[in-house]
Amino acid sequence: MKEEHLRTIKNSPLTRKLSNFVALTEVELAALARLHKRRRTFEAGRDLVHQGQSEQAAYILASGWVCSYKTQTDGSRQIVDFQIPGDFLGLRSVLLHTSDHSIEPIMEIQAIEVVVDDLLEAFAQTPRLATAILWAVSRDEAMVVEHLVNIGRRDAGERMAHFLLELGVRLTQVGMASKTGYACPLTQYHLADTLGLSAVHVNRVLRQLREKGLVTFQSGQVVFDDYDGLVTLAGFDPTYLDQAGPLLKQ
Repeated sequence: MKEEHLRTIKNSPLTRKLSNFVALTEVELAALARLHKRRRTFEAGRDLVHQGQSEQAAYILASGWVCSYKTQTDGSRQIVDFQIPGDFLGLRSVLLHTSDHSIEPIMEIQAIEVVVDDLLEAFAQTPRLATAILWAVSRDEAMVVEHLVNIGRRDAGERMAHFLLELGVRLTQVGMASKTGYACPLTQYHLADTLGLSAVHVNRVLRQLREKGLVTFQSGQVVFDDYDGLVTLAGFDPTYLDQAGPLLKQ
């Protein structure tokens, strides 16, 4: 395997993410690199995976953002989560044979197509890598639980604050954010479909948070004006994102 390709994998968002749980060895990095055979580009607004679809591949998001959503019978949708570089797309759907949600790029993205046979072979050859990916999937499930609490029990301001803080932690883990803020391509309509608010209400809440000196979200940039104050408002505890460092050492 070419050294340049292996170096790229070492610095990839997926490796950064998995390294929060497992300190990957050269053998495991090589197995991860072998999954990166088919790199594809997808345009914004065109579903990668459709709700109810079967026999699709899984993907590793290399660049760009996508949303996972479910469509209701009246045509409305609920965004379940956003995926950022380093996240798997459609992994659960591949293992369960049918997708229970749709996946839509919100901008042009690049993703690595992973067929299930290659994935299972990598799992068989490198159990620690399989463990790391299981951790990543488990963390995603923990986020969905937190999102349920967000919509069901937090008011609009707390809901928005918690969501922006969670994105910040996730992006920091893959080298794309800090406690000062991050680039964010989401529109107020994306936020509305995620947080169970109207677009008008989203606009009002963002203005209130800005006027309180907590956070500013304008022109595709989230700026934490008072990070600790925002944490206090949201009651944000990042434990569910499991960022304490690798549990499995080399």
